[in-house]
Amino acid sequence: MMKRRLPILNALLTASLFVTLSACSSSTKTTETDQASTTIQQPASATTKPSETPSAQANAVPHTETIAAPTEAANSKPLYRMTDAYRFVPIDEATSDKAVLLTFDDGPNNETIIDSLLTTLDKHKAKAIFFVNGYRVKQNPELLKLIQGRGQTIGNHAWDHNNLKEANDDAVKQQIGDVQDEVKRLTGTAPLFFRPPYGAGNDIVKQTAKDHGMLYMTWSNGSLDWEKPARDNPAEVIRNVMEQLHPGANILMHELQWTADALDELLTKLEKEGYTFIDPATISPIGYT
Repeated sequence: MMKRRLPILNALLTASLFVTLSACSSSTKTTETDQASTTIQQPASATTKPSETPSAQANAVPHTETIAAPTEAANSKPLYRMTDAYRFVPIDEATSDKAVLLTFDDGPNNETIIDSLLTTLDKHKAKAIFFVNGYRVKQNPELLKLIQGRGQTIGNHAWDHNNLKEANDDAVKQQIGDVQDEVKRLTGTAPLFFRPPYGAGNDIVKQTAKDHGMLYMTWSNGSLDWEKPARDNPAEVIRNVMEQLHPGANILMHELQWTADALDELLTKLEKEGYTFIDPATISPIGYT
């Protein structure tokens, strides 16, 4: 009788062991899936922007871009410092003073224009600062990433294009601070340079920029590309810059079609005059000694 029961007991034990192993295997797969899901990058937290702009929290996107490694210039000793007149001079005699800083304000707005500017800069191996407005960054985050991804420098031009001299202290701090937050959220790096809209600043504007670790600047060479005579007239943009040319010039331009059309010839003329282009990464930062 005992021998007859043994096959039945063996069958029951085998079936029980199979069920146990299957349950462990299933549990292991679930755990691996859960662990994998925890490595997915979550959307970066956003700072609420001025009331006239959409909530950054509602529009936050995962930050998955690979941030470009610092350039060699960024890791080396600064070559230029800015004067009180917003010009740039060499820090030591080994560096030529025949150099200019290229800057473009009021973007990012138009991909075609930006791509044209970037392509021309690449052709001349030139670096520039793109001073951006926060509301346009909010509208076109992909264009901000395009500028950074092509190796150019992002500057802060306040959230709206308002006259900050006419704003109260809290508004100034928000206009400047919100751009810092948004640019850092999207690119991983906060701007190191600030230019006030219209070049209009005061003590609180300058101090707020400094508090954020930014070098405050206006310009020393205006292309006047924003004025009527230059509209659709690249030659006028070039003429304006060349007439004001001086060593260490801080050249103000804008994200405009006629400026993009003028840029290749302008940079060629500057090179023929013996000028090079200052890499923003070689500008002495605040507090450098």
